[in-house]
Amino acid sequence: MFLTITTTGTPDRPATDLGYLLHKHPGKAQVFSTSYGKAHVLYPEAEDQRCTAALLLEVDAVALVRRGKGKGRGGAPDAALAQYVNDRPYAASSLLAVALSAVFSSAMRGVCTARPELPGQARPLRIEVPVLPARGGPDLVRRLFEPLGWEVRVEAVPLDVEFPEWGDSRYVRLELESTQLTVSDALRHLYVLLPVLDDAKHYWVSADEVDKLMRAGGAWLYHHPEVKLITNRYLSRRWSLTREAMERLELVRLAEADDSEVEEIDNAVEAETETEERPTPLAVQRRDAILDALRVSGAARVLDLGCGQGQLVQALLKDVRFTEIVGVDVSVRALTIASRRLKLDRMGERQASRVKLFQGSLAYTDNRLKGYDAAVLSEVIEHLDLPRLPALEYAVFGAARPRTVLVTTPNVEYNVRWESLPAGHVRHGDHRFEWTREEFRAWAGAVAERHGYAVEFVAVGPDDPEVGPPTQMAVFEQRNLNEKEAKAA
Repeated sequence: MFLTITTTGTPDRPATDLGYLLHKHPGKAQVFSTSYGKAHVLYPEAEDQRCTAALLLEVDAVALVRRGKGKGRGGAPDAALAQYVNDRPYAASSLLAVALSAVFSSAMRGVCTARPELPGQARPLRIEVPVLPARGGPDLVRRLFEPLGWEVRVEAVPLDVEFPEWGDSRYVRLELESTQLTVSDALRHLYVLLPVLDDAKHYWVSADEVDKLMRAGGAWLYHHPEVKLITNRYLSRRWSLTREAMERLELVRLAEADDSEVEEIDNAVEAETETEERPTPLAVQRRDAILDALRVSGAARVLDLGCGQGQLVQALLKDVRFTEIVGVDVSVRALTIASRRLKLDRMGERQASRVKLFQGSLAYTDNRLKGYDAAVLSEVIEHLDLPRLPALEYAVFGAARPRTVLVTTPNVEYNVRWESLPAGHVRHGDHRFEWTREEFRAWAGAVAERHGYAVEFVAVGPDDPEVGPPTQMAVFEQRNLNEKEAKAA
């Protein structure tokens, strides 16, 4: 099976930069061993104007049988010939996707130590796959690749060119072109979608396949119009894994919502009153309130749960009393932006030792979240469907159990004060609910009671005598710790 990646260059951006991006020298032909054969990487052309990298996978049919599922359904042995005579060595399939991940792993992650500026640059790309199984035909190929920014040319391969009346086979010839994507984007798309089109993985699909799907597709799959089909096929129609993946992708979608929704409203109002002194944006007032509450609590090790693009983490780093700061988000894209915002790659060793960013879902318990002084959920809960709040509640208050938990959420009563917000609308299209002060107090009080916390409420922003503040914050403190401290005193 065969695949080529071609790019063109300019005098200041030569096409041979593809060698840096793929971590494979254009002047060499390299061979890599895989579980099912040998993968060859070579460059049919490597000039400053045009460069092509080719991946050729030689599949060992015997190794495929020995390492694959040796039994048919129900435990009956497959026909001896059928185990060895198939399309695996010739058509791009899940085998080629695994080879892409193994041979171009650094490129897929967007890592280039020698030229760190290259991975983030979009460049002209042309990908050709001569023979690709496509269960769903050319139409499905277009539905999968076009929403990702590819110009798609796909041609069905006839069963026999001498007998056109026999019709088309299930194979296609595929050409993809784009000027808007990075090499990392292209490899991630292929890694996920080749097995989807093949619809017949060569290995047993286990629970870790969900993690693989999230690593490769977490940044783009959640908004793809065919997300359900892609997820279901990638996970070989295992409904339990598909359900888990869809839940995690939904959390990614929610996390992508901009937590500065009120700032947008602020900006619209401020634009109308440019002659007046601009008030402090609500997002800044919210961060200041969180920082003040953390300082009062005496927390040194802090979790920012649903950290988004890292604004709060950045503010925490400026205060030396916070010795360890961990940002957690379900969105890989948001964490990448946060890393750039914080300049982690250029941060000094001492400062870098204070901060960590990692991917995680707040709907699941995570041992990495245990043992911290405080956790912050800033403008997070309103992005979840109400039936999923109990899972978040247990993960944070029941399992992680930080000493202090801060939760902020919009006060829906205050919405009438936003002149640019239509009546009956929430502040952001992705909000699943917005609570009144009474509703928020009832929820927070029940959470505190169930998990052994005391809770107090803080107004964030101007506290209107009729409708209250724009943002409401609950400060939870473990009740048992307060009692022990009182006894010690």
